[in-house]
Amino acid sequence: MTAQPRRNFLKLALAAGIAPALGLPRAAYATEARTFAPQVSDWQDHGIVTRVNMPGGKPAQIWLPVPALDNDWQRSVSNDFTGNATSARIVTAPGGAAWLYARFEGNGPAQLELTSRVQTRNRVIDWQNPTNPIEDPAVLQAALSPSGMKPLDGIVAQHAAKITAGAASDVDKVRAIYAWIVAHCYRNMDTAGCGPGDAVATLTSAGLGGKCADLNGLFVALARASGVPARDIYGVRVAPSAFGFKQLGANSASLTGAQHCRSEVWLSGFGWVAMDPADVLKVMRAETDTWIKDPADPLVTQVNAALFGNWEGNWVGYNTAEDLRLTDTDQPLPFLMYPQAQIDGQRRDELDAKAFAYQISTL
Repeated sequence: MTAQPRRNFLKLALAAGIAPALGLPRAAYATEARTFAPQVSDWQDHGIVTRVNMPGGKPAQIWLPVPALDNDWQRSVSNDFTGNATSARIVTAPGGAAWLYARFEGNGPAQLELTSRVQTRNRVIDWQNPTNPIEDPAVLQAALSPSGMKPLDGIVAQHAAKITAGAASDVDKVRAIYAWIVAHCYRNMDTAGCGPGDAVATLTSAGLGGKCADLNGLFVALARASGVPARDIYGVRVAPSAFGFKQLGANSASLTGAQHCRSEVWLSGFGWVAMDPADVLKVMRAETDTWIKDPADPLVTQVNAALFGNWEGNWVGYNTAEDLRLTDTDQPLPFLMYPQAQIDGQRRDELDAKAFAYQISTL
């Protein structure tokens, strides 16, 4: 371990209230100390294969999300596809989202396979050494704007004002919102997929429950309403957690149902900073046989501390886009994280992979 990663590791471990025995191999942390503190890592290679085999006889269209992010924690290497489509192409939309679009005449089953190769690494913040990052003002403005599922007035604005009252800086605002989500919200195991991401519903009819699109979506909405640029990143888990938390990784070769959205905020002196309060709530709800409801539980405190500013590189982000229109006539999608399809103009249920029918797996 080099000097700088070693310092980062120690800072994160101490912030979580843990002092692991240095020198143990990483696997030992998972089984003995259960420490969750991502540190600077090498690039790791991942392959994601999405296969679709829908019944034929009618015209069909398919849209498969493609990893479209290139930054200091993810690199898109290639996207290759095969199948019997009449036409197929990679489409890049305004806002950076990308997808494979394929059209079928209906002469037989619609068969399509997309292979995406991506590199990722752990994302780690060093709070002690601010820098001078620069971002396109238009990108920051988009991250301060309302969307269909994230209005910034009404009950969202009211909650944001109460939660951040007295906060002296954007970092203070974000800490307050993050802590409020962890303390007051919960992972609802009955929510379909990753949830609809409706911030108002999460605050009202859903009773503060939901899954990642709901919980991280609410975090983003509250941050925006507080004047802090924020956005969700929609993606999929691709590998187990190296730290032994089963809820924080993909634990088989099948990635069908492994979709997960994370979030990030723009902070002066630090740039885009990783956030994932939804995964803290996932650990609390499902990591053990007993629902942990106290954020001060030792199992939770380390994850809570680490996911404020860091995340593990066992996840691939597709895009940050909201309110996407795949065609000129369709209603906009709140986000693109699952395969989409139409047969004879009728939309398939993207959350029912078996009926759709698609499979996602590691290469």
